[in-house]
Amino acid sequence: MKTLIRLQKYMQNRRILIPGALLLSSLGAVANLLPFLFIWYIVKDLLTIHTISDISYAYKALGAAFTGVILYYLALLLSHLAAFRAECNIRRYSMKKIIRMPLGFFDFHTSGEIRKVIDENASITHTFLAHQLPDIAGTLLMPLITLGFTWFIDWRLTIACMIPLVFAMFAISMMMGKSGHKMMTAYMDKLENMNTESVEYIRGIPVVKVFQQTVFSFKNFYNSIIQYRDLVIQYTKWCKTPMSLYTVIIHAFSFIIIPVGIILLAGSGQETTTILTNILLFVLLTPIFSQIIMRSMYLSEAIRQAEEAIDRIDKLTNFSNIQFGESESEKQDLSITFKNVDFQYPLSNKKALDNVNFQIRQGETYALVGPSGSGKTTLARMIPRFWEPSHGKIYLGSTPINEISSKALMNQVSFVFQNTQLFKKSIKENITYGQENKTEQQIWKAIDAAQCRDIIEKFPHGLETMIGTKGIYLSQGEQQRIALARAILKDAPIVVLDEATAFADPENEHLIQQALTALTRGKTVITIAHRLSNVVNADKILVLESGRIHEHGTHDQLLEKDGLYNRMWKEYQESTEWTL
Repeated sequence: MKTLIRLQKYMQNRRILIPGALLLSSLGAVANLLPFLFIWYIVKDLLTIHTISDISYAYKALGAAFTGVILYYLALLLSHLAAFRAECNIRRYSMKKIIRMPLGFFDFHTSGEIRKVIDENASITHTFLAHQLPDIAGTLLMPLITLGFTWFIDWRLTIACMIPLVFAMFAISMMMGKSGHKMMTAYMDKLENMNTESVEYIRGIPVVKVFQQTVFSFKNFYNSIIQYRDLVIQYTKWCKTPMSLYTVIIHAFSFIIIPVGIILLAGSGQETTTILTNILLFVLLTPIFSQIIMRSMYLSEAIRQAEEAIDRIDKLTNFSNIQFGESESEKQDLSITFKNVDFQYPLSNKKALDNVNFQIRQGETYALVGPSGSGKTTLARMIPRFWEPSHGKIYLGSTPINEISSKALMNQVSFVFQNTQLFKKSIKENITYGQENKTEQQIWKAIDAAQCRDIIEKFPHGLETMIGTKGIYLSQGEQQRIALARAILKDAPIVVLDEATAFADPENEHLIQQALTALTRGKTVITIAHRLSNVVNADKILVLESGRIHEHGTHDQLLEKDGLYNRMWKEYQESTEWTL
């Protein structure tokens, strides 16, 4: 089985327990059938000689039933040991891969999606290995044993039992075919999407309450619920006819066995007691057929879910991990050079960067401007290695950045982006994250430079104030200033800024600009700004369009040309002069 083979690597040395679980489950299935044989002997004695010729049949039936329970318990014990190891390793290996992903990976996958894919799908594989897999052996073996046993008792009644079985299997196949697989895939997609959007909705509840909004204001979340509801209704309606047909057929054994039995009583010439005994045995055994078919349906669904779960985990983690070099030395030459750099996002057929070449000398400030989608953010995020170039090289000094160790590179680069995320820890822990050896004096110096002393002093617990559900919430502008304090405290010689004031109100923007001045003083800076007035003093401006550097020069040099920057500047001036 392909799914089981794929899961073996996660079970490690406990995979040898699975054959044992299957064997014990098979023996348990045989043991569970033996009581019916002993009951048949007892009933036969009662109908023929009106007494039980061998009382041991009763003890044998009890012993077989008890043995079946013990064997099945041992099978589940072994399968659970393997399943827990597999579930644990799926989570461990997946998270090890996730933390080595390029940082840009998290732009495409939300925390809700990652949690859903790894956590819930790992649980699905556990359920399959621990519960459904041991049942496979019994489910495959019991029909053969039961049919052989019943054929030995009375082949004519066995053939009569086969008629509803064939129709029941046909009804199941209608639900378990390619259409059912597509429905299950779509179901998992909708469930995953709803889970992702629900996380974003929960995070936005404070905004919902402040503005007296309802769930309908979160269109993506609302739409994901509606899409999930519509699919479930469609799936249910699609299963209605075959499931109804199956339910009727699987309970129709007696309606066939009894008429056939009456015919046999009338014309077979056998003793009445023998036929009645056989009919009684078949009436007792037919629920087993029903149980086997129902279990087969659930097992088929479980195998499909487990396969889908592994596929989704593999798909999520099927990214090339960032490979860092071993160079630990911090470079003296902090110039940044792009040589023939191309980049194309996964699943995209268009280049985000196309043959980019430029050099930022140490201590210079370069600004990236251009239309939306021109590649500004992509270019800026290549420096801290959010993504790897598809072609070409990026150098820090004379060393390719992929030859520099992660620690050495991160020590030399700070980045502040428009979407700031703070940890659910104290303000102090957020500022000193990764820099716990800083003194109190250094921390407060960074706080003052980031213009966020007022944020801290308005809370009774000051720096120890917790952020998040167990503490307080900050505005976007306040979060940005805390993030800037962290970057200033780090004091890295290279700074990457991606529209750091994009979501700030006018008051916070003024304070953030002062903090940015403190952060970038004497540093090598590459910045993206949505307001062109913020880049007029840059040492050089790179104008991007469709992933290429369309123009470059100082603000004054670019205004002398009749190019893209000139047009953007005129449009910006007109927008700032517009009044209502």
